[in-house]
Amino acid sequence: MKPPRFDYYDPRTLQEALEILDAHQGDGKVLAGGQSLMPLLNMRLARPKVVVDINRIQALSYIRPMESGVAIGANARQRALQQENLIAERLPLLREAAYYIAHPQIRSRGTICGSLAHADPAAELPALAMALDAELVATGLRGARTIPSDSFFLSFFTTDLQPNEILTEVRFPAPPKDMAWSILEVSRRHGDFALVGIVAGLAVDQERQAVTDARLIYFGVGPTPIRVKQAERALIGQRPAEAAWDAAARVAGQGIDPSNDIHATEEYRRAVAATLTKRALRAALGKLKDLNASTGSA
Repeated sequence: MKPPRFDYYDPRTLQEALEILDAHQGDGKVLAGGQSLMPLLNMRLARPKVVVDINRIQALSYIRPMESGVAIGANARQRALQQENLIAERLPLLREAAYYIAHPQIRSRGTICGSLAHADPAAELPALAMALDAELVATGLRGARTIPSDSFFLSFFTTDLQPNEILTEVRFPAPPKDMAWSILEVSRRHGDFALVGIVAGLAVDQERQAVTDARLIYFGVGPTPIRVKQAERALIGQRPAEAAWDAAARVAGQGIDPSNDIHATEEYRRAVAATLTKRALRAALGKLKDLNASTGSA
């Protein structure tokens, strides 16, 4: 199919882009990587009057260190998650997660901020943003505002971004050094959106052999990424072993509300979520042991 008619702009500055968006309140769409927007246009599921292409705004093409973590500009591509040494050093979980994000051709054009702004609940990056307490910077003509990730995602493909704002930056803080992470997902084919996915974080007091912190974020099982705090609490103080993983999996199943669709039933998604919970926690514990061995911790 062909997209509906629209006016195309390719501004050179953020100010110019914002002025165009502001002049077409609610009728404009921002084009960065285009990996989500172009299919929507071609299928006529999106019918903006104006498309604002921000690819010529060089000031938005960066990945740079913060005091703690990494700041990523709106035009940074998903392939950078695998190629940038800064990501590998400070946020190895993002590098690991890139394996699950679509295919190399898509990652070469798709942007990290674009995926966050699109807010597909089955996508990896929104779940990673919530797991790592990322902050998202929305910029409009009146200035920029910083939105915590747990307030940014509102519902299916819906965020706190206003029609005249651009998601100009995402800031990933460095995760706690005593936490290990894993990401797993099940999809119909590699590169597809997840039927069910999980980002798990785990910290263990090695001397007491007790879980001291946990983070469990699910995707593909609700309108947004879902953090199941009651399952996290079920792990705290427990011995890091199968009994604890089983308990967390049971509680997690009560904390998600997956839907039936043409790809999977609610029951299937709950069963997969339970299985992935246990596998992800085992994987995180394994990484934690490797980390402690490398640092000589007890």
